[in-house]
Amino acid sequence: MGRIADAFENAKKENRAALVIYLCAGDPDLSTTADLVVAAAEAGADVIELGVPFSDPTADGPAIQRAAERSLRGGTTLAKVLDTVRVARGRTDVPILLFGYYNPILAYGEQKLVDHASRCGADGFLVVDLPPEESDGLRRPALENGLDFVPLVAPTSNRERIAQAAELATSFIYYVSMTGVTGSQSADLANAAMRAAALEREFGRPTALGFGVKTAEDVRIVAPHVAGVVVGSAVVRAIEDAPSPTAAVAAVRALVSDLARGLSRH
Repeated sequence: MGRIADAFENAKKENRAALVIYLCAGDPDLSTTADLVVAAAEAGADVIELGVPFSDPTADGPAIQRAAERSLRGGTTLAKVLDTVRVARGRTDVPILLFGYYNPILAYGEQKLVDHASRCGADGFLVVDLPPEESDGLRRPALENGLDFVPLVAPTSNRERIAQAAELATSFIYYVSMTGVTGSQSADLANAAMRAAALEREFGRPTALGFGVKTAEDVRIVAPHVAGVVVGSAVVRAIEDAPSPTAAVAAVRALVSDLARGLSRH
């Protein structure tokens, strides 16, 4: 197994959900991003979703949109994100999942990206707007290089689409808790967690629930039912609200530590 699958398996052995933390690369800057990856890992994150900023992040809510805009204004590119992965990999073994949209990947070149990502120490890809039936150009070279491919499913996904995602998943399935964008107020996290749990039982793939999970209490509601919990917008807002990069690192460390206390499946 790769680092991501290992992280989920280790969490399962500890009778808890894995904690997946989203960071937008380049916010507040790329040097601080490496510090944030390390701080989140030390505070209890099992996997880091490292967002590649894009000018039209259609699945992301206002907080992550603002982070992407700040990052792009600062000159972040996909190549620079990969270099940041290399720097972070020299300091931590935490799995790093590249999260983003297909346009920058297509412009960069799928095979070129996979080769570069593998050399830099990334662990896989989650591409929000890449349908499973169109994913072979990225997924195939990723698997050949030992990198994961993480599909998403939503409450509106039919059984056929979920089965297709389960077949393509190499470590876990990302279950979107609701129809909407990141950072939204989920109407019923407990119900979403139960749906994700049913999916996991039926298709035999670890499932992580994201969108709408913001607080340690949210984590406590979701964690008993799923293999993983994803928190993104709350982390990005903590960075946005910090008065300095150093303060942002401290804020993320404190938030992730608090979230991690709610992961038990007891």
